Amino acid sequence: MKLWQKSNDVDREVERFTVGRDREMDLYLAEADVLGSLAHTRMLHAVGLLGKEDLDAVQRGLKTIYREIAEGKFTIEEGVEDVHSQVEFLLTQRVGEAGKKIHSGRSRNDQVLVDLRIFLRRQLREIVGQCGELFAVLQQLSEKHKEVLMPGYTHWQIAMPSSFGLWFGAYAESLVDDAEMLLAAYRICNKNPLGSAAGYGSSFPLDRKMTTRLLGFDTLDYNVIYAQMGRGKTERVTAQALSSVAATLARLAMDNTMFLSQNFDFISYPAELTTGSSIMPHKKNPDVWELIRGKCNLLQGLPNQIAMMTTNLPLGYNRDLQLLKEVLFPAIADLRSCLSMAAFMLGNIRVKEHILDDPKYDYLFSVETVNNLVLSGVPFREAYRRVGLDIEQRRFRPQRQVHHTHEGSIGNPCNDEISALMQQTVERFDFGKVVSAEADLVK
Repeated sequence: MKLWQKSNDVDREVERFTVGRDREMDLYLAEADVLGSLAHTRMLHAVGLLGKEDLDAVQRGLKTIYREIAEGKFTIEEGVEDVHSQVEFLLTQRVGEAGKKIHSGRSRNDQVLVDLRIFLRRQLREIVGQCGELFAVLQQLSEKHKEVLMPGYTHWQIAMPSSFGLWFGAYAESLVDDAEMLLAAYRICNKNPLGSAAGYGSSFPLDRKMTTRLLGFDTLDYNVIYAQMGRGKTERVTAQALSSVAATLARLAMDNTMFLSQNFDFISYPAELTTGSSIMPHKKNPDVWELIRGKCNLLQGLPNQIAMMTTNLPLGYNRDLQLLKEVLFPAIADLRSCLSMAAFMLGNIRVKEHILDDPKYDYLFSVETVNNLVLSGVPFREAYRRVGLDIEQRRFRPQRQVHHTHEGSIGNPCNDEISALMQQTVERFDFGKVVSAEADLVK
């Protein structure tokens, strides 16, 4: 039996095709669905659509289901269409007729909208936390190795001296900008669509501001049509934020893969964190970083995939939107696993010192030599010409000391300032408000 079913049965092949992977994907939304119902039924009581006795029964039943979900005891049964149906059927079995009243003033359209917003803001909170953990590892490595020099490249030619401190710190600061993207996505996710029903509101006297407050949303999507238009847009904006983090990780993974090779030999990892070859006994393959690179490159295509799935859809709900869960939910899981593994790997990295003692890196110091001449009073163009001639005539002998002092340079990576930027960004999420609201609903 379906929530919308009257007297006729749906063809089994049609049912199988239309339900698709919804039962599997909806398990991600189960806790969020119960939270939405807890808030909605309290609101129904407040506006006179649900009696006190029914409210108490429904609230107890929903909280029991919530605990079962948290304990892994909840399933969506064969023949039940989605998580909304399973929760309502289960509740009705346990508390009787009161369970049939919880759908008043709602459609499955705004149910799934609020479920997605709650689920996505929770996932964004976890991702921000994981970015913070990776950021801390990078900052610690940057500070520890800020004086250890390594080659810098432009056009993939040796260019100027760099440092491991700058390398690690660059990715830390990249995560600060990624956090800004995550914040933008979080703000869009943290708006309440509940009460928009099928996209055109309800003749019931719903108190949408009450459910907004109970669920910890910052505000609500006021226009009920726009609330429905948010389906797809919310997923796309979230995907853009995820792809920003993925771009940082993919580039970091590429560097690690490259620097670990014998051609560079800048870093190493314990043998147990690499893999071997079935034929070449010397191999220590960076499989973890290669998989992070591959997964994150796929994740960077996620916004376009969602955009193509939602392009030019007509106004109102369309079943195409169901498919978004199948690409977005696994992508979130992949990004979280990549963040976890990146932090783990970097916690075991070893950097090689005295790399630049090798004569093949002599020309890295040409700019330092030019600058030293300028500091002694030689015009820049004349100093550049002199050093260039020395290089052409094989007379160049580098001075291997570097003297950088400005903000963000080898000697002054500004790690404290970058940490302050990250802290300021994370504080703007105001996660505490949402955590408190959700806890109050289920206590």
